[in-house]
Amino acid sequence: MAELKCAVDNCVYNKSECCCKGDITVGGKHADCKDDTCCASFSQTGSDRFTSALEHPSRTISIDCEASDCKFNSDYKCTAGHVDIKGCGACNCKETACATFTAR
Repeated sequence: MAELKCAVDNCVYNKSECCCKGDITVGGKHADCKDDTCCASFSQTGSDRFTSALEHPSRTISIDCEASDCKFNSDYKCTAGHVDIKGCGACNCKETACATFTAR
């Protein structure tokens, strides 16, 4: 599990830069850089689904990772100790990114 800091302020799972989802998936199977990744678990605030998830924010989280060329990816799991997700003002998951991505 990684310590997660989420800057995607309008994600329904974000509460005080912590995630309430329990686990996330970083997308970007063919990513060569951080901007080719995304938080595939993003759900925009205002959508009526998953609102009860906001009750349990956590600083540590399990992260599945599709970015096979990231040095922190080990068999689809993120092994980084700390992960930053960026995307302030994002309206969809393509406007988010894993700022921790580091090419092998």
